Amino acid sequence: MTEPPGESVESVLPLLRAALKSQYHAALAMLHEAVARYPEERWVADGQQNAPWQLAYHALFFTHLYLQTEVAAFRPWTGHRSQVQHEDGIAGPADPDSDLPLIPDPYTKDQVLAYLAFCDGLVEEAVDALDLLSPQSGFHWYPIGKLEHQLVNLRHVQHHTGQLVDRLRGETGLGTRWVGSRHSG
Repeated sequence: MTEPPGESVESVLPLLRAALKSQYHAALAMLHEAVARYPEERWVADGQQNAPWQLAYHALFFTHLYLQTEVAAFRPWTGHRSQVQHEDGIAGPADPDSDLPLIPDPYTKDQVLAYLAFCDGLVEEAVDALDLLSPQSGFHWYPIGKLEHQLVNLRHVQHHTGQLVDRLRGETGLGTRWVGSRHSG
């Protein structure tokens, strides 16, 4: 990374942290609105491969996980159900040697909103704890640097928020507001 004249990389870190925090809060605000507006009667099954609860929980599970400094630092949310093959709520291939269910029973909207509030509450302290200059993400399956990994994490929550918003508009005609930063919307 080439440093601008008179500035060190370390002097830019507070700006990067502030931007990451703002974008995490904004992304989670948009996910909150999509979840809150989703019709209760379609929350568990809406005819798609993954129900809305699955998309929302999956996005939050990985937001929570990847806000950690490394995989060993992760402590599941108190409402998390771990006695399944795919804890994030999205079914992958079944393990033929496992007696565990493939995915957890559906989480209610209230449970997902509680998890969302928990994740949003982690943002400030978690981003401050990250070594954004580390060349490792802290997750062996993601061989990228920590800063890029945080950008990927933000893109991931927005990807699934976009899926929910698209379904919401298609099924109900309802949209959601754009939140550009923590200070907008």
